[in-house]
Amino acid sequence: MPSDDLPETFHVTTDEQLRAVSNLTRHRIMAVLRFEPATITQIAERVGLAKGSSSYHVRLLERAGLVKVVRTRKVRGVTERYYAMAARTLVLPDPGDGAPDVLMRHAVADLEAAPADSDRQVRMTHLRLDEKQFAELGARLQALADEYRELSDPSLPDASFMFALFRPATRARTPASHTRTPARAQTEEDAK
Repeated sequence: MPSDDLPETFHVTTDEQLRAVSNLTRHRIMAVLRFEPATITQIAERVGLAKGSSSYHVRLLERAGLVKVVRTRKVRGVTERYYAMAARTLVLPDPGDGAPDVLMRHAVADLEAAPADSDRQVRMTHLRLDEKQFAELGARLQALADEYRELSDPSLPDASFMFALFRPATRARTPASHTRTPARAQTEEDAK
């Protein structure tokens, strides 16, 4: 982490903050800043942006309070600023029923942009859990993520870990007799 004195969490509460984190480019900039401070030039190189674009996005993040300058240094008469996250973890508000989940959209976009031949583990499992099991699994997944976050070394390649544990929307069950396709129903009638 860039600094041991960082707050653990930052709760995104304002529209300005939500707009700032909703942008995929700014999400990728924040990913660069999660483990170590970086200058505009370093951010631009890591994200694949022009310096001007990088500067624009970092200014928006800074204005929203999501990133901050953690140190400066003079280089050939110019002040170079090093930016870092304002907290170790951002907590986003619940998107509400039917609204897109910002984190999930960014995770899917990052997964789709990853090289096809890179190592990846993508799984989806459907479970049936009671409330206690659901809570326990959520806590275990979070503990695992926290454990590996603490082990993260900025000199190693980036890896993203995303999990979503949720209860899907309930769908009304249709009786089996109403779910047949017309072709199937016709075949059964012909057999009589």
